[in-house]
Amino acid sequence: MKKHTNIIITAAASLLIVTLAGREFIKNHKKEHNDKTSINVSENTCEDIHDTSIPDTSISDTSVADTNTPDTSTSEAGILDQTYENNKEQFYISEIPDDIFEKMQGKSYKADCTLPRENLRYIHVLHVGFDNQVHEGELVVNKDIADDVLEIFKELYESGYQIEKVRLVDEYDADDEASMSDNNSSAFNFRFISHTTKISKHGMGMAVDINTLYNPYVKTVDGELSIEPANAADYVDRSKDFSHKIDHDDLCYKLFTEHGFEWGGDWTHSKDYQHFEK
Repeated sequence: MKKHTNIIITAAASLLIVTLAGREFIKNHKKEHNDKTSINVSENTCEDIHDTSIPDTSISDTSVADTNTPDTSTSEAGILDQTYENNKEQFYISEIPDDIFEKMQGKSYKADCTLPRENLRYIHVLHVGFDNQVHEGELVVNKDIADDVLEIFKELYESGYQIEKVRLVDEYDADDEASMSDNNSSAFNFRFISHTTKISKHGMGMAVDINTLYNPYVKTVDGELSIEPANAADYVDRSKDFSHKIDHDDLCYKLFTEHGFEWGGDWTHSKDYQHFEK
């Protein structure tokens, strides 16, 4: 009986040991399985993100530079010419629109203006500003020079010639000093030549002023030097080298004179470096 009891105890102990070992094995196997599963999930997640992501279509820095940098074999004029071709409808001549003519009343077109409205033309252009951006411009000129002026502004634009502002002088209440001091380029303004009683070429719509601050009107009056605009004293000495100076080498001078205009910078009794007239 005692022997039988010992056998039972021994068998129970063996069963307990096997059970505990089995539990440990299962626990370790489960942990190993979970660890592997975790690793696989992580790896699969990365693979999924990589496989399903949108393909990288970004351009390298070098490619961006190549895209944005003009072809050095193409001149700046050629590049701007393409812009002109895309915007050539912005260069046009018309009779003065009613809304524009209304704004001119009592300003550039004064009550005593001797020039009939039908003798004037409205010109719309684009021009390259000092910021190298394209801007719209407006001019009113005599019909006799309208075609020439439009062609000149086309060529200036295509060449990238910088003109800061091209606004109707009426935006300055036809105050020529205010317009010039703001470096505005303009044309028609019924007025008299400074210090005279003669109607200005501008009063007949037969003159255009370009980059007026940098190219002032200079004349000695009663022994004193008169500068217009008054804030242009730094640009009176034409021997100095500065930007936007009109001289015989300047494209603006060349184009206007090629179209038969006279340059005020060639006058002897005074100098009007901004001024081109017919």
